[in-house]
Amino acid sequence: MINDILKYNQMFVKNKLYEPYETTKYPDKKLAIVTCMDTRLLELLPAALGIKNGDAKIIKNAGGVISHPFGSAVRSLLIAIYELGVEDILVIGHTDCGVQHMDSQQMLVKMQERGVSSEIIETMKYCGIDFEQWLSGFLNVSESVWQSVQLLQEHPLIPCDVNIYGYVMDSVTGELKSINIKNG
Repeated sequence: MINDILKYNQMFVKNKLYEPYETTKYPDKKLAIVTCMDTRLLELLPAALGIKNGDAKIIKNAGGVISHPFGSAVRSLLIAIYELGVEDILVIGHTDCGVQHMDSQQMLVKMQERGVSSEIIETMKYCGIDFEQWLSGFLNVSESVWQSVQLLQEHPLIPCDVNIYGYVMDSVTGELKSINIKNG
């Protein structure tokens, strides 16, 4: 599979198929989106929002969750705000998310089945890794989006003039539903 990707890439560059995608590093719509890494959203989300290459910064992770106030997602948002001119942030969860109802204990079992020793897991627990919190999913996507938006709205390093919104997208139709959070 990797060889096919690399072969395609060479053809892509040789034939200058990149030209329609040329843009700058600054988002034209001054927008950042935090969303899930779900494969269904790869093309659906930009199409459903009417955004094109260059319009927005899109930060993806499992569940589209802001799980830590000083984690990589917030770091990316701070760079987007202070270095790249972002003024609006959308946190977009989606229906039928694989992170919903995820069980940290089941994931630890799968890790061990794939060769991660129980000694490594116990050492990490001893060092302070809370697998229950770190690897657990959420029960309700709207609640998860609400918690992420609230964390961002209350974050001491995000200026109050940045607008933060929360939505849940239907992973089939692309329809957005607001979670009705008071904006910042």
